Amino acid sequence: MTQQFEENENRKPQPAVPGKSTDYRYLQPDQIFATIKLLERRIEERFPQAGLASVCRELLEISRISRETTLAISRPMWGLRVFVYLSIFAILAVSILVIRETQWNMAEFALTDVITLSEALFNDIILIGAAILSLFTIETRVKRHRTSTAIHRLRSLAHLVDVHQLTKDPEQFTSPGQYSETASSPDRSYTRFELSRYLDYSSEMLALIGKVGAMYIEYFPDTEAVSSVNELESLTTGLSQKIWQKIMILNTETAGAAEK
Repeated sequence: MTQQFEENENRKPQPAVPGKSTDYRYLQPDQIFATIKLLERRIEERFPQAGLASVCRELLEISRISRETTLAISRPMWGLRVFVYLSIFAILAVSILVIRETQWNMAEFALTDVITLSEALFNDIILIGAAILSLFTIETRVKRHRTSTAIHRLRSLAHLVDVHQLTKDPEQFTSPGQYSETASSPDRSYTRFELSRYLDYSSEMLALIGKVGAMYIEYFPDTEAVSSVNELESLTTGLSQKIWQKIMILNTETAGAAEK
């Protein structure tokens, strides 16, 4: 019976180790890093002078740091935990010592004194409980702060990608007779195919930004951290939808021109 129980336990799926597992139920930081690195090469080979390549290099550096940060967040912070346990022990020890050293003579207490003392003790218990609770959650708050800082960087990077594609307008191909440039018009020297590739690279980069953000909550499912990542995912999805509207316009015009 014991042997059968052990065999059943061994069959249970074990949590993956960040960065090392081949389990397809978990994100693989190494694979995400390799995908971003490949995207960076693709952009540099086709658009070597474009600022989008610099943004992708920044994303590559952030993803490299993210792998290390994700591993750090997934591990227990033993030094901080020892500090927390020692602090809680000190608080309880001091509280017990104070109670033991206090001289209690209930005969000298009036009813009003008992009520005042009870209120003071109740307030002290609440404060001690709040202090202990705060110490217990300090590790989560430290990890939450690291995650929030990383997500903020990714959010800024997503806006940078959007800034670089703002002037990539397919209007020059959809309305060639009505399109006219001014002295302040942005440089639109890309061909139809190059513009389509540029927009596609931008969309891929936004998707990868969302995946890098998801790495932080893979082994740290904190409610606030998950909410921040969901907001980042909504942002990148919304920006990507705008890009795909441009791509669809280009593809529609290309198909129409081919039919003619």
